[in-house]
Amino acid sequence: MKDCELKGILSFLRGAEQLKNTLRTLKTSNGRHESTAEHTWRLCLMVMLLEKQYPDVDVLRLIKICIIHDLGEAISGDIAAVDQVEGMDKSKEERADLELLISPLSEDLKSEILVLWDEYENASSKEAQLAKAFDKLETILQHTQGKNPENFDYGFNLSYGKKYTDFDEITSSLRAIIDKDTKKLAEGNNTL
Repeated sequence: MKDCELKGILSFLRGAEQLKNTLRTLKTSNGRHESTAEHTWRLCLMVMLLEKQYPDVDVLRLIKICIIHDLGEAISGDIAAVDQVEGMDKSKEERADLELLISPLSEDLKSEILVLWDEYENASSKEAQLAKAFDKLETILQHTQGKNPENFDYGFNLSYGKKYTDFDEITSSLRAIIDKDTKKLAEGNNTL
């Protein structure tokens, strides 16, 4: 690998570091805002824990998709699902930000990342569909753990991403368990 390629990788990694500073609206269990990087970490941990349940899935590809799915947020930040307005093309904006972020990389690395991101965005493979399911599950799981404001809309979570979390029996079962916790919280029972 040439020095210019290595410098490009370092430049990209410096830019991607912003995911550590990109805060989501979600709160952690101690009440601070969660970063996009933390969300991605637990998403990948979920894949690792459930890997054996998916022998027909390319787990390395799945983890790569999970790692890059929110990379564009390093530029313009995260827009929570509840804050998205009609007519907003979050996907188009996030892809443009991703293209800017990966610009220091070699053409083959840029291409690999864009292919994976497009695959995720279009849910065009089993790996991408599973990544979407796990992404939604990780988010609603965090909502059951975080110190949310008193007016938090738990009802939104009961339908959020359902078309993805109904991917298969495992993701549906995980969703059902998390939904029970969500319903308890919606009813004001803060002990899970």
